Amino acid sequence: MTEILTDIIFDEQKQLATDIYLPQGNAKTKILLFWHGGGWFRGDKSNLKELCLMAANRGFLVFAPNYSLAPQATFPAAHEDSTNFVKWLLNSKYVAEGTQISQIGVSSGGTLALLVAGKYGFPTVTWSAPVSFSNWMQDHPTVKPSPQAHKDFGTEDLNEINDSFYKYFTLTYAGSPKMSTLKLIDAASYDYHNLHQLLMINSTDELAPTKYLLAFTNYLASQNLGIELKLIPGKRHAMAYASEYIDFSLAYLENSLMNNQQ
Repeated sequence: MTEILTDIIFDEQKQLATDIYLPQGNAKTKILLFWHGGGWFRGDKSNLKELCLMAANRGFLVFAPNYSLAPQATFPAAHEDSTNFVKWLLNSKYVAEGTQISQIGVSSGGTLALLVAGKYGFPTVTWSAPVSFSNWMQDHPTVKPSPQAHKDFGTEDLNEINDSFYKYFTLTYAGSPKMSTLKLIDAASYDYHNLHQLLMINSTDELAPTKYLLAFTNYLASQNLGIELKLIPGKRHAMAYASEYIDFSLAYLENSLMNNQQ
């Protein structure tokens, strides 16, 4: 039976905590980092409980960390929190010789996972990770930002609702519309010198547009970096397809870790 340790502090100054899911036998051989989504302005590690339990039942020692949220904490706060968490983990009692680490990132948590993957080389799966902010903003100058456009503007059009939400969370986390800041948040600006195994899952017509995702995969290819891409028909975003693709994602990570041992 999985034991859950809640609110384990990893950053005393910011009082940031992680939940830890200890699989039966408390194995330290494979660790999974699970990054929650929410556009960097909302969301919580507790949102991932059922998914984390599923991963623990497959033998993963699972960590679901929180990170700073906007508007109180703007870029690069959440990005820095993600790498600071990894530093804490690597120096903790939970990592032993031979421990392998992998990760799943949900929506904006997937963007953080890309940063971590490039820095540390952990096998990674992203679910609907937004990757473009500077180009997206340039392409959508007339969109009005809102976390709830259906209420604020009376629109029922899902694409309009998604665009308003995308602009809202981008500006809220960036703290301003400065192009220089937006370019730093762009996933293509991260250092990928250690990137090895990456699977990106996305719906074909959703909040995180495939236009920018494909441009990002082209960028990685131009750097001679491999990537696996799975496009799902429809409009579902991240957690909306999580239950359907959690096993698929874990199997990818298990296979990646197994290959790394050979």
